[in-house]
Amino acid sequence: MEANTKTKKELIKDNAADLFRKKGFNATSMQDIADAVGMKAASLYNHIASKQEILEELLLRIANGFTEGLKEIENSSLAPQEKLEALVALHVNLTFHFSDSIALNTGEWIHLEEPALSKYSKQRNQYEKSFKKILENCKTEGIIEKNINTDIALYSILSSLHWLYSWHNKNKKISKIELEYQLKKVLLKGLIK
Repeated sequence: MEANTKTKKELIKDNAADLFRKKGFNATSMQDIADAVGMKAASLYNHIASKQEILEELLLRIANGFTEGLKEIENSSLAPQEKLEALVALHVNLTFHFSDSIALNTGEWIHLEEPALSKYSKQRNQYEKSFKKILENCKTEGIIEKNINTDIALYSILSSLHWLYSWHNKNKKISKIELEYQLKKVLLKGLIK
């Protein structure tokens, strides 16, 4: 969606995501968000109920993106190695589209309140479990070396992908296709025979 066709609520969420990433959720005030959007703080409440609502919507949008993308990959006829590569592509795609929001996954999620915190945590845990299963299927197929510890592989790959937003914000010139290609080579070459 182009910036000039975004609703006020979408503009508020985009600016809040940027502020939450740069300053942190707790250090960002409603006045900060209003200033970034160019409106009075009291006017924000015509579009949102609270700062917590913004955080929930930002984080659950990302969690839902990962969940839906993963389901599509799991239900596809792709071979295990292709599924692993598709997961890397999913991370790159979401990072390109929601860089500021995805940055909140690395720490700001702890500020979620119930029931959003439980929903977010459940989706995150299920995603990691499913990602690990794809790695284990690659191991069973002989694509990954038998002596590779699946948990170490999982958290090494996910750690790199979770922090991708930080690198991407400083290196906007690289295309999505090139970044995806490079990450597949760097993250998976040590695993794939």
